[in-house]
Amino acid sequence: MGQQLEQHESNNEKRGEFIAVCSAKGGIGRTLLSVNLAVALCKKNIRIGVMDGDFQFGDVSLAMDLQSTFTIKDVIQELERLDEYTLASYLSHHESGVRILAAPEKPEFADLVTERTLEKIIPLLLKQHEYVIADTGVGLQDKGLHILEKADQILIVTNLEMATLKNTKSMLDTLDMLGLREKVRLVVNRATMESVIQATDVADILGEEEPIFIPNDFQIASQSLNIGIPFVMNHGKTEIAKSIFKMAEQISSRREISIIKTKGPSLLTKLFTRKRLKEEVE
Repeated sequence: MGQQLEQHESNNEKRGEFIAVCSAKGGIGRTLLSVNLAVALCKKNIRIGVMDGDFQFGDVSLAMDLQSTFTIKDVIQELERLDEYTLASYLSHHESGVRILAAPEKPEFADLVTERTLEKIIPLLLKQHEYVIADTGVGLQDKGLHILEKADQILIVTNLEMATLKNTKSMLDTLDMLGLREKVRLVVNRATMESVIQATDVADILGEEEPIFIPNDFQIASQSLNIGIPFVMNHGKTEIAKSIFKMAEQISSRREISIIKTKGPSLLTKLFTRKRLKEEVE
């Protein structure tokens, strides 16, 4: 009986939680939020990995002042014999304890990253870490959609600018159509910036009950990105850092994850199928 229980537990091997950070518009702090959240979680003695999922123009290494020896391009060359230990040797180590799988050094190498690549790499990252944060590219590109499909939680970063809110609303509607809306948590960056739209209005505008608000501190954020030091490390008592620590606390107090979903039809296939069915009905 004891052996049976032991076998059952090993078959139901626990894995980390996969968090995708995305945005409908560039330049609104997605990468900075990703790396600071990763470091904040790591400060809680949690094993954290970051995958730079912007495979063309990823800035995670820049935001953490890392000269990555290896990138996901090198991992792909070992894909056929890849296991969690081989993958670990390709990760860059940040002084905070966060481990990073860097994006390719040149935009043209992004085409080497396929869904098959991600199917192999993501579960191996999740076996090694309690949380893996993927900083995705802007919008809903094919590979980005695949990452969102695999994610246990999706953080959509927006701000109080009208154009950003409009695009974020479209993104939320699309994720709703794809059946991913329930995994979404909205993060309003620079929530205290001067704007005709108030932070308190965002919930109604985007149909999100409890957004996470990150206060505006452009000087600290800009300096952090320029020098490559996450602000939760050297400006931990500022309001912007406190908001990230609070978000890390909320995330780390969530559920445990055990298994990863098996592969089904791609999200783009689902999206086009639903659009076609809608047009036929109309």
